[in-house]
Amino acid sequence: MERKHVDLSVPSAARMYDWLLGGSNNFEVDRVACQLLLEVAPTSREIALNNRWFLQRVVRVLAEEHGIKQFIDFGSGLPTQRNVHQIAQEAHRESRVVYIDTDPVVLALGQSLLDENDNTALLPVDMTDTDTIFGHPDFTRLIDFTQPVAALFVSVLHCLPDSAGPKALVERVADRLVPGSFVVVCQLVSDDPKVRDEVTELMRTQTGGNWGRVREKADVEEIFEKLLVEEPGLVDVTDWRPDSEIQQRQRSVEWTEFGGLGKVPSGSRPGGAG
Repeated sequence: MERKHVDLSVPSAARMYDWLLGGSNNFEVDRVACQLLLEVAPTSREIALNNRWFLQRVVRVLAEEHGIKQFIDFGSGLPTQRNVHQIAQEAHRESRVVYIDTDPVVLALGQSLLDENDNTALLPVDMTDTDTIFGHPDFTRLIDFTQPVAALFVSVLHCLPDSAGPKALVERVADRLVPGSFVVVCQLVSDDPKVRDEVTELMRTQTGGNWGRVREKADVEEIFEKLLVEEPGLVDVTDWRPDSEIQQRQRSVEWTEFGGLGKVPSGSRPGGAG
């Protein structure tokens, strides 16, 4: 895998997220950016934890209750405890997971973690470039589109500007999935226009433009128009089948991760353009 240069002068959303989760794979520039973020949105740590717990719960539900054995994690971020392949392979040892990210630190650390697991791969491809993703040798080795797949867009679409077509991206992927497959989407939203504007401007400035925007719940709801939304519906992810009251009490205030789980309906026809 080609190593990309790490620009230590520009914060990375992935490394900022790592710091908010209490990780160590971040740099001073990321920590400074996080402090600025906490001034605008003081419960940003809570939102990071809520998102990570949601990812772990939804993967477990998909593997254990729906029998899904193939996962595509778009914008996977830095490896941490209880990654997608670890949870999925606890339920089904043969589960296969493809991670997709372009952050050079993610690629370096993630590849070292996955080298010993033949049923996983990390693709250094822009997540909007579905043609390249679906045609990549490691992807075709691991993912069989004739069988159910779970596509994960967890806390990542807000990193895409509207010009990149986040809704269209999800629809392109969903169009390739057979009925009975699933799509997971959650992203940062706020009912407060001031929070949306301030956080969006801060993150765009800090990350050198590698950011989209904090959106509204209606934007997320539109993404699920062609999917069958599973219970408990589209919610603050803190309320998506929580494991404990402790997790439910760990709430964000200024903004939330909003989304849920959608099933590809039986009337859909897989095999659209990548």
